[in-house]
Amino acid sequence: MADDSPLTELTFSVSGHVARPRAQVYEAVADPEQLSKYFTTGGARGRLEPGSDVTWDFHDFPGAFPVTVVDADPPRRIVVEWDGSATTSATGTTTTTFEFEPVDDDTRTRVSITESSWQPTEEGAKNAFGNCMGWTGMLAALKVWVEHGINLRDGFYK
Repeated sequence: MADDSPLTELTFSVSGHVARPRAQVYEAVADPEQLSKYFTTGGARGRLEPGSDVTWDFHDFPGAFPVTVVDADPPRRIVVEWDGSATTSATGTTTTTFEFEPVDDDTRTRVSITESSWQPTEEGAKNAFGNCMGWTGMLAALKVWVEHGINLRDGFYK
């Protein structure tokens, strides 16, 4: 059966498995010191918990920008918002949700990242596809960092 309702928002999800317990993987995302080792090439400031003053900086995509932590439920979920263009939200932000699911008696963790609030326009699609690539790269970098201590992102984009 075809869905004939109009497309009003672009949303995507990416996921992968990390061979470490859920609490350890959650910490690798929530802790700014760890996040700075494999993802935020210019550094992260502030723990991903509601009320924190959080800034992410990327030397390979210049500029530091604020990240608002909407919700955190350790070690299950983190929800953040940040500015974007061509978004559907009244505040001009996108919403990104990280979910951490224990697998194989918590010896592995399934990490899912979902981002929403992109307009179904050419600019919205370009931004959504670019961020989809970025979050997929983040998942790969997270896995390699947590499992092997290697910064996969170093020199990847520049």
